[in-house]
Amino acid sequence: MLVMFDKQVTVRMGQADVKRWVEDIMPLLADDDPLRVDTFATHVRPLDQAPHGYEIFQKKRDGAVKVLLEP
Repeated sequence: MLVMFDKQVTVRMGQADVKRWVEDIMPLLADDDPLRVDTFATHVRPLDQAPHGYEIFQKKRDGAVKVLLEP
C-alpha cells in the first residue's frame, strides 16, 4: 500500500449494476464469438505445460498477451 501511496495511485471500489447490463452483454457471449476473443490467444500450450505458460505470460516473453491452455 505504501508503494501505491508514493506513486499517487487511486483505488476505487464499487458494485457493478449487473442487472442493468445483462441484456447488452449476453449477445456478446454467443458461440459465434462476435468479439473475436477465441483468436486473441498469442500462445497455445497443452495443459501439462501450464507452469511454462504462466511464466511466459507473467514475464511477457515472446509478446505473450494471452496464453491458452488446452486439455
